[in-house]
Amino acid sequence: MTTDVQRKTSVKPQLDRPKRHKVILLNDDYTPRDFVVQVLKAVFRIGGETAYKIMYVAHTRGACVVSVYPRDVAETKASEANDLAKDAGHPLQFTTEPEE
Repeated sequence: MTTDVQRKTSVKPQLDRPKRHKVILLNDDYTPRDFVVQVLKAVFRIGGETAYKIMYVAHTRGACVVSVYPRDVAETKASEANDLAKDAGHPLQFTTEPEE
């Protein structure tokens, strides 16, 4: 007597996590430090002391990673921060790039 047994195997597709993007603050010699700190606090919800440290690192090294987000969130936050600077007449700039 022969019994045919079928096995059910379910294969779950493995999804890659979406690539995250860094938001980078670029230093310039014209935007007031207090304004940079205000933007960091308002757009990125960063506390005062941390915002000051990020601003200072960008000031001394030329750039600083502010935070890491999914691509669409990173681009939206960088755009919002750039718009605030532009509206205030400052050349402050934020960029994004993929996290390695």
